[in-house]
Amino acid sequence: MESPLNFFFDPILRAPTLGSMLMCLTASLVGVIVFLRKRSLLGESLSHASYPGVILGVVIAGYIGLSDQNEAVLSLLVLIGGFFSALLGLYSINFLENNLKIKADSALCVILSTFFGVGITLASFVQFNYTNLYRQVQSYLYGQAATMTDINVIIYGILTIFVIVTILLFLKEIQVLTFDRIFSKTIGIPIVVIDMIFFILIVLAVIIGIRSVGVVLMSAMFIAPASAARQYTNSFSKMFIIAGFFGLLCGFLGNYLSVEISQYLAHIYPNERVSIPTGPLIVLIASLVCFWSLLFAPRQGLLFRIVRIAKFKLQTLEENVLKTLWRRGEPLTLKDIQAYQNGNIFTMWWILNLLQKRKFIAKSSHTYYLTDIGKIVAAKIVRLHRLWEVYLANYLEIGVEKVHKSAEEMEHVLTPELEKELTAFLQDPVLDPHHQPIPAK
Repeated sequence: MESPLNFFFDPILRAPTLGSMLMCLTASLVGVIVFLRKRSLLGESLSHASYPGVILGVVIAGYIGLSDQNEAVLSLLVLIGGFFSALLGLYSINFLENNLKIKADSALCVILSTFFGVGITLASFVQFNYTNLYRQVQSYLYGQAATMTDINVIIYGILTIFVIVTILLFLKEIQVLTFDRIFSKTIGIPIVVIDMIFFILIVLAVIIGIRSVGVVLMSAMFIAPASAARQYTNSFSKMFIIAGFFGLLCGFLGNYLSVEISQYLAHIYPNERVSIPTGPLIVLIASLVCFWSLLFAPRQGLLFRIVRIAKFKLQTLEENVLKTLWRRGEPLTLKDIQAYQNGNIFTMWWILNLLQKRKFIAKSSHTYYLTDIGKIVAAKIVRLHRLWEVYLANYLEIGVEKVHKSAEEMEHVLTPELEKELTAFLQDPVLDPHHQPIPAK
């Protein structure tokens, strides 16, 4: 089993690991802007649109007599070709949307399929005319991180630094433009310039990434880390940091697990040639990180939201039971309380036991009644209910017969601060719209 540190120092493992991590970092940072602007399909379209340029770079390399041993020049030609091809795809998308009035999703799909079709056609030409370079074509289509060299790392490192510096320099402008284009125009932000910077960043991220995960899977690295980061924060700047961390983590784990799993399978099946590709594994890990965050993130994860909803429903039931006992002003049996709450008898029995443990109610024979503490809590709930009814009826001019349902919902979420403001605003009323007394604070 390889030590994780070996992936940063071993001459063979170093370049694929660092190259993949740089790719994932760049894609994750740009992906935050793509995600928040709701242009997720743009990364997919531009990655496919870059493919004809990649192939054209390989064709030029073959035409001038380069072999696949000239890694630096070949990589440079491929990157330049992919860059300008992606820019052409971007211009074509904007032309279809703005001049031909084609909807955004349709324009993206048209460019994606058209450019990718051209790229596949050119790839068949390379296959038969420059056979020794065809391997390069395949590596950019499906990704082949294992064949990256230190030259790739240097080139990608320079592009990554450029992307990071650009985001830092224009962070405030990007933030304002992302969330409010109209406001950004009124305060003098050059929208066209910032949009162009954003498009250049996404194109750079695409051409950096296609060498590791390929044209087909590139869009996943734009969306998965950004989607995961969004579950942990509402801060624009922190989202970049978290998404970048997830990107680096996915890039490293993709390489580490690719090597370790391949060695493990080779040990189990010595007569079979088994290899786990790095690019697809990076995407799978990014997807797992995304799904984990969607489910288990403390603030917005589905599991925690379900728990919070369940706790709120429990709180609502408890408060409704207390309110029922307060309004009736007399001990009630379990069946009486169930009839008022329209709940099943087991749920009501469980709620009543919880309230007994919290000393809000007590039981005598077969009936339940409020304790002194329970009366105070129940009176407060009724007070909030009737204050809200006064506000709805007197200030929003909603009919008296319609205010009860809304007040039933709001009484459970009004905070002490809101109660204080509402009391002052309503001048501490003593009667609700139904002429019932409002309990004192």
